[in-house]
Amino acid sequence: MIWHHESYHKGEIMNNVQDLFPTRLERKLSMFERLDPVVHSEGAQRSKGPLNEEQLVEYEKNGFLFFESFFSKEEMDAFIQELSDYEDDEDIKLSEGTILEPGRQEIRSIFGIHEVSERFSRLTRDPRLLEMVWQLLGGDVYIHQSRINYKPGFKGKGFDWHSDFETWHSEDGMPRMRSLSCSIILTDNNEFNGPLMLVPGSHNRFIPCVGRTPENNYKESLKSQYVGVPDDTSLRELMVDEGIKAPKGKAGSLVLFECNTLHGSNINMSCWPRSNLFFVYNHVDNQLLSPFCGNNPRPEFLGSRHNCESLTPFR
Repeated sequence: MIWHHESYHKGEIMNNVQDLFPTRLERKLSMFERLDPVVHSEGAQRSKGPLNEEQLVEYEKNGFLFFESFFSKEEMDAFIQELSDYEDDEDIKLSEGTILEPGRQEIRSIFGIHEVSERFSRLTRDPRLLEMVWQLLGGDVYIHQSRINYKPGFKGKGFDWHSDFETWHSEDGMPRMRSLSCSIILTDNNEFNGPLMLVPGSHNRFIPCVGRTPENNYKESLKSQYVGVPDDTSLRELMVDEGIKAPKGKAGSLVLFECNTLHGSNINMSCWPRSNLFFVYNHVDNQLLSPFCGNNPRPEFLGSRHNCESLTPFR
């Protein structure tokens, strides 16, 4: 299925831009099979990395991998302390990249965390992460986005079901499915504090969403998302087929998930806070175009356009 799209960027009309993943339309389109590989390394390159063939097949099938206690608690302690300091930092709360809970002063997300903190910047270049990312995405990568998602006890709100790629494609102009997220558990995730939930196998279908994207939609969608949410019928079909998984574990555990894997999380009804760190890696050949929804690009902290040099390991 190939659609042609008129993209408007700073008043310039760019005709005949090929949009392979039409979404945010006035009428509903049926979901369709993905067009891109899931593991992008081919031939001998596929086996050159820390992931074995069984893990690669699991990632291709489910759209994610879970590693219990990937980092040690001792490694995470400094990050957790820095995270705690941010909660009381008024400058951080006033930053454009900080999203507060709707109607509250509690932090919901801090974006661009690798640019705020040298410690977190080094972590994006940890060879234990980079070597897996290179293997899955087939070469050099850069950070498209980084963030911490907070869920304070009793107060943390949920995140609706969504595909990151649908948003990044529509609102940022990411052309193809050649990116992934590393979600590092910073505080213990259990069944009560709103852990990340994923729909296995959902990465193999693209769900076009209905509804025009308002200009500066991110100002509302990062607090509560309404545009870009898949329809119930499509979600039900995928969930009935494959179910829902919620990887849980101690601080330092890791979830790697493909950019089109449907995910979300419930509210935190427990007394235990839940904080997860996300690094989004994008292949250097998959850099952003003009947004396919036709709006102006979102801010740099949501989708990097200028700092797209390939990452080198920090050792």
